[in-house]
Amino acid sequence: EVQLVESGGDSVLPGGSLRLSCEASGVTWSLYCMGWFRQAAGKQREWVSSLSSGGSRTYAAPVRGRLTISKDNAKNTLYLQMNTLKREDTAMYYCAARPGYCSGDPNRYNDWGHGTQVTVSS
Repeated sequence: EVQLVESGGDSVLPGGSLRLSCEASGVTWSLYCMGWFRQAAGKQREWVSSLSSGGSRTYAAPVRGRLTISKDNAKNTLYLQMNTLKREDTAMYYCAARPGYCSGDPNRYNDWGHGTQVTVSS
């Protein structure tokens, strides 16, 4: 059984930084795609970034160059380093996992965490 637990969300000023963590159990890193999604109030869940089983990293255009996805196999943890945060980054951030190839469609992910809130405001 896959279990995902996010942490690290907080309220920060525009231009600030945060690091989100997703502790994963039941995931075989060599077989799974791991993704970060976000959902702002009143909006649909959107893809942010993915890390493939082979180590390829992809990012949505609005976050490219500011956010970095990574993992620590020894700690079974996925990270999202968020720099130069903007007000439009405010959302609940979710970690997701799926076996096989990565996808930007949230409907293709079976396993989700409960989310961690990021608020960017002055």
